[in-house]
Amino acid sequence: MRCVDLFAGCGGMSLGFQLAGFDVVAAYDNWEQAIAVYSMNFSHPIITIDLKDEQAAIQSIGQYQPEIIVGGPPCQDFSSAGKRDVSLGRAEMTNHFANIVCAVRPEWFVMENVEQAKKSPIMQSVARQFEQRGYGLSAVILNASYCGVPQARNRFFLIGHFSDRHHQLNGFLKDRLAPHPMTVRDYLGDKLNLDFYYRHPRNYNRRGIFSIDEPSPTIRGVNRPIPRSYQLSVCDPEGIDLGNVRPLTTIERSYLQTFPEIFDFQGTKTNLEQMIGNAVPVELARYVAQAISRYADKTFAVQESLFEMSEIFQLPLQPLHRN
Repeated sequence: MRCVDLFAGCGGMSLGFQLAGFDVVAAYDNWEQAIAVYSMNFSHPIITIDLKDEQAAIQSIGQYQPEIIVGGPPCQDFSSAGKRDVSLGRAEMTNHFANIVCAVRPEWFVMENVEQAKKSPIMQSVARQFEQRGYGLSAVILNASYCGVPQARNRFFLIGHFSDRHHQLNGFLKDRLAPHPMTVRDYLGDKLNLDFYYRHPRNYNRRGIFSIDEPSPTIRGVNRPIPRSYQLSVCDPEGIDLGNVRPLTTIERSYLQTFPEIFDFQGTKTNLEQMIGNAVPVELARYVAQAISRYADKTFAVQESLFEMSEIFQLPLQPLHRN
């Protein structure tokens, strides 16, 4: 399918769908630093545009005739790490995403966000909008560590398929979940040359030391050194020598987002940390894309079978109705 990625950032969603066999033909964003990184890693164009300008976006996207539009509108106003204040304006980008999709009318769309977004009034409103436009909706919260990502990152996906029934993809999105969460060691082996690392807690009542024999916590947009005053929490592993513990580097954190080593990150540390933390993990995006492909292939096979039967028996394909 021809795919367009909105709010593309540095390209986690694009790369995941591309690896799953989708033809990503264009991407859109308005953050200059992320656009620069995206441009270094993909051959298709990324267009600089403020997606609040819906008419300009619709005109531009329509030229690519996408069969699927994907995107992760900014999530800070839904996130437990943010202020959860949808009046701040960033959550309005969810409305802009919905308006653009409904105007372009691709066969499919995928919208990704934090799990807290699922119950928000804005998400419920756009779901009704999609339904009114004829999309059958499937909604799921996926833990990335069961989808090939060494990170306990929960994300909400709303997937629409035009002229379909609701919930049709739910089974496909869950039938290939791993039986156990993926650990950092499972994914990287001993590449990091450490057993424990520091991840700055939101407050010092929480743990800050993590083992590579567990999934990492959610990669955020900040990455701080260990404070000199840091004291081991009761939640931290026992017997830790803080002198042998360090935070992960920016590039190591991109590995936990399942960006490949060949992915080219250039820019300031602050910008790179932010775009890596904001990205959809590549393998999580690929997992979702593969579920869509399996469903589409099955649907196509059924349609082909019905067509062949209609040809053999010269039967109409219209459904039968009882009087």
